[in-house]
Amino acid sequence: MSDTSTEKTHAGMSASQWTRMAIELGPLVVFFLMNAQADRVFGNPEAQNIFYATGAFMVATVISLSYSYVKFRRVPTMPLVSGIFIMVFGALTLWLQDDEFIKLKPTIVNALFAAALLGAAAMGRPVMKQLFDGAFDLTDKGWMVLTVRWGLFFIFLGLVNEVVWRNFSTDFWVSFKLFGVMPMTLVFGMAQIPVLTKYARGPDPDAQPAE
Repeated sequence: MSDTSTEKTHAGMSASQWTRMAIELGPLVVFFLMNAQADRVFGNPEAQNIFYATGAFMVATVISLSYSYVKFRRVPTMPLVSGIFIMVFGALTLWLQDDEFIKLKPTIVNALFAAALLGAAAMGRPVMKQLFDGAFDLTDKGWMVLTVRWGLFFIFLGLVNEVVWRNFSTDFWVSFKLFGVMPMTLVFGMAQIPVLTKYARGPDPDAQPAE
């Protein structure tokens, strides 16, 4: 069995894909923990934890992206774009002491991703092939299906974020980002496995067998 095949998991993802997922999840964990404990950590019972959490989120994001570059010699497009928005909206949140900016960030980022994916699909360009960075070998139709589905899913995430931050407490919103959005994204990703199976590109009949 080759090294590549041994790295594959039962979910169809390689070890490096799980590592990338852990790298992306780390800043969210830091965000959640700091929001829950900042007043105790800094000994200020009157502290508005969301501002401490936002600062920690920004630092953790920089560390995460830097580690991703060091380990893989590149930073995936989606985490990079999200990281840039975290820095911009995080800075506005801290500068203006207004947590609406960091709450709006997921809506704007998800809308941007949705527009990019669905716009590319409308022009016949299944850009998920580039975003998955060679993790799967699918037919063009398979990549188009994934592109449209992920585009619609990002619209859903943006709408959910709007509902949650506008109707619930800040603490609930922070918790929902970690314990709501991430599980929904994982479940949605797992639900695409049949697409990966159905549209997997078969072996090239013209290819010469390896000696």
